[in-house]
Amino acid sequence: MFRFTLAILLLFIPLLLVARGEDESKIFPYQMNQVTLDNGLKIFSVPFPSPGIVAYYTVVRAGSRNEIEPGLSGFAHFFEHMMFRGTEKYNKDKYNEVLKLMGADNNAFTTDDFTAYHTLASSAELETIMDIESDRFMNLKYSEEDFKTEAGAILGEYNKNFSSPFMTIYEKLRESSYEKHTYKHTTMGFLKDILDMPNQYNYSLKFFDRWYRPENCAVIVVGDFDQNKLVELAHKYYGNWKRGSFTLNVPIDAPQKKEKVVNLTWKAKTLPILAMGYRGPAFSTDELEMPTMDIISQLVFSQTSPLYNKLVIEKQLVEFVEGSQGDSRDPGLFMIFTRIKDPKNINIVRDEIYAALEEIKNKPVADEKLATIKSYLKYSFAMGLNNADAIAGKLSHYYQITGDPESMNKVYALYEKVTADDIVKVAKKYFIKENRTVVTLVEEDSK
Repeated sequence: MFRFTLAILLLFIPLLLVARGEDESKIFPYQMNQVTLDNGLKIFSVPFPSPGIVAYYTVVRAGSRNEIEPGLSGFAHFFEHMMFRGTEKYNKDKYNEVLKLMGADNNAFTTDDFTAYHTLASSAELETIMDIESDRFMNLKYSEEDFKTEAGAILGEYNKNFSSPFMTIYEKLRESSYEKHTYKHTTMGFLKDILDMPNQYNYSLKFFDRWYRPENCAVIVVGDFDQNKLVELAHKYYGNWKRGSFTLNVPIDAPQKKEKVVNLTWKAKTLPILAMGYRGPAFSTDELEMPTMDIISQLVFSQTSPLYNKLVIEKQLVEFVEGSQGDSRDPGLFMIFTRIKDPKNINIVRDEIYAALEEIKNKPVADEKLATIKSYLKYSFAMGLNNADAIAGKLSHYYQITGDPESMNKVYALYEKVTADDIVKVAKKYFIKENRTVVTLVEEDSK
């Protein structure tokens, strides 16, 4: 009984700390330290009771959004791969051997707006982690042959991912929704650009030189460590990293003024898939629109929503229906996906989704329902802050999008300010026909 009670208590620590804090608007309950080196590299650290364990993230504020030159999409993801190719000090095999001896969990991921490299390991190995990580960020070295080999691997990854009709419709939805902005292509990049990657060795060096610079990065450490020692090691291993000078100018699209409709076919057997995209707001710590979009997502598309109950449970027309917008540095896309069981019901399902979105424009949500959704969004986030790796991951997200991981406190404070009238206002602004892109994918033989 004691073990069960203690486990439950540990799970609720984030909530208890939030409730007892001096400022209840703060969703993040832990102490955060910040040090900025002379070269601009930020070190964010959070002491957390994970005895003997430390989570170590290096966040580069460069994702597919940074791929501004035509014909050169996919390079942020490409560098996620290349960063494991090694240096003169730690070649690929030696780097992997060090991680193996530490028993570390080490990986990376790329998104539209950033790339993150993460390690979960023994806190006793903190200096070793900082040594090998700083070395590859400052001294990455690969031959043209290595480059071409990895480019081939990326093509293989693309082909594997796009063997799914969902990836194809997702790619087409983004490509059709944007005209100029780099959100037009997925993180993988356009196929024609991936096919040309083996010819872009010199550009790859340029990409690395632009973005893998200290002023564009942060190191985030969470867990069991000594703060003074961490700062000392940061100066030792990252102090000689040289600043860059490149300035990014991402082309911003004008507002969409006409509905776009795209019809795709799929050669293999598949159920129909319907996707919709509404151009939405950018992330902000001052404006209510993005928190309001999150609330609309719960109102219309959660598994407790009337739409879900009608389409999935009662009428059983679809396998699922979901809709949401992720955080993005520039105006993003509220995306809706559903898979329909019978092609003859495509229009029926589409019109039910339209009707549900129309309803929130005309029927303000009840105060009790709104309060319940706000509470769910707030505390489901807080409940996830219960281990070192999860905390580091959340800090990485908010750092990359604003440059300040504590921006999570500001944005979650905004949720409390959203009213029923705000929901109506935002819905009427964004969920309109002129702002909509619709993509339908059906089996080729079913047409």
